[in-house]
Amino acid sequence: MRRSALSHWETSSLTRVLQPARPRKLAKVPFVELADGRLQGVVSSGSDIARVYVSSVAVGDYAFACSTNNNRPCGGARGSFCNHIRALIGEAVLQYGAERVARYLKVDPADDLNAAGVTNAMCATRPSAAAGGTAAAAPVFSRFLRHLSYLELQASTGPLPEMQWFPPTREVA
Repeated sequence: MRRSALSHWETSSLTRVLQPARPRKLAKVPFVELADGRLQGVVSSGSDIARVYVSSVAVGDYAFACSTNNNRPCGGARGSFCNHIRALIGEAVLQYGAERVARYLKVDPADDLNAAGVTNAMCATRPSAAAGGTAAAAPVFSRFLRHLSYLELQASTGPLPEMQWFPPTREVA
């Protein structure tokens, strides 16, 4: 394959961004991901602009955890999903689509394939707070901060040193 036949994406340090299932507002839930066997993300506090919560729901048993970025437990996550976890589920459905979120979490949401249906199906199983649930908070918050740092970079076709683990593109003459 000659250089001219390579696409723009194969010759630059930029990556294609997949569009969300539906547009979402990033002010309430700036970071959401399906990773490490959990739906997890960062949710802004409704009362303090300087506080965020790291919330997660585990695949299968729906064990949940919610704590501040300083590892203080959420006061609303006592025996059931707090508002932060509900907001996280809602934004995950907007980002990935209800079908993908339900499939990842192994939820069977009866007929309501939307955020409320997914949440209600999980709540019907009476999930419990995850033992040691705050252990996942640090890596999730760290990934969120890392994503924020990429927003500060100028668009460039040059390599990013921290991305050197990607295999180089071979050119065939």
